[in-house]
Order: sequence, then C-alpha cells, then structure tokens
Amino acid sequence: MSAETPKRTVLDAVKQYGGRLFGFIRDRVRTEEDAEDILQDVWYQLSRVVDLDQISSLSGWLYEVARNRITDRYRRTREVTLTDAARDDDDGDDLSLDDLLLADPESADDPAFRDLIWDELMQALSELPDNQRTVFVQNELEDQTLQAIADLTGENLKTIISRKRYAVQYLRKRLQSLYDELSNS
Repeated sequence: MSAETPKRTVLDAVKQYGGRLFGFIRDRVRTEEDAEDILQDVWYQLSRVVDLDQISSLSGWLYEVARNRITDRYRRTREVTLTDAARDDDDGDDLSLDDLLLADPESADDPAFRDLIWDELMQALSELPDNQRTVFVQNELEDQTLQAIADLTGENLKTIISRKRYAVQYLRKRLQSLYDELSNS
C-alpha cells in the first residue's frame, strides 16, 4: 500500500496543478507541443522523487522545475542570437541584451555563468505584464516579426511596437545591475 502512496500523490499533483502548470509553460514556449514535452519532463521529475513529503512546497517545486526546463529548452533550440533589442528603441540607452548575455565572452562557455544569466532573464521576463512578455518572447526568442505578431493578434502594429519597447526598457532596467556586476568582475 505504501508503494501506491507516491503514485496517488503524483496523481493528486497532476490533478491539482496540471492545468495551471501547463498554462504557465505554454505562455513561455513556442508551441503547444513544446509545452507538453516540458510538462511531461516535470511530471517525470516528480515521479522520480522517492518521498514527496520531503518537498515543503510542491507548487513551488513544480514551477521551479518547469522554469528550469523552459530555460534548458531555450538554450538547446535557440537558433537566433538575441539581436540588439534596441533596434525599435531610440532612448539612447547603451545596454543591449547581447551586451548582457555576452558580458564576459571568456565566461560564456561556463555553464554556471550561462545559467545565472538565463535564470535572471527568465525571472525578469516573468515579471512583465503578459502582453509585453508575449511580444518580447515572440519577437526576440521565437524570431517573429513585429508585423507578424500584429497580424496574429489583430492588434495595431504601433501597439505591438509599444509593448516591445516597454518590455525592453523594463528588462534593461531590471538587468542593469547584473550587467554592471558582470562587467566589473
């Protein structure tokens, strides 16, 4: 009977968190299939935990594993480098995402360095309003044009450009201290 307890707990977790967790993942990846793959990885990781009672916050654990899997997915499948995010931004700020991600080219091969940067970027992205995050991710990470995003959403192109601009401004401000720290090390 005790061998069934972890399965029952995993099933309870799937029932309780499955829909919300899938939505969380789906908002951050390119396709529904990617979201399903990542969600499956999360459930697999949960099924490997020997004693689920050792996890103090199951929802926090699930979302952390999901964030890590999303980050891993972007690192593996990223075909396009983040171009200068300021191309639609005329505010004269010097920090670009390329600058941040490549702050120390000699450390760029260090997995801990890359993890730190991607974790900070993913955290900063999660703080954006949904509409700004979606436009930024679709344009910068999924390589969709702003016009294509406007056509897809039915929104005015100027609205999409504004959302991207606000996202870039927030990310620059939010990630400036990390950039400064990396530049000085």
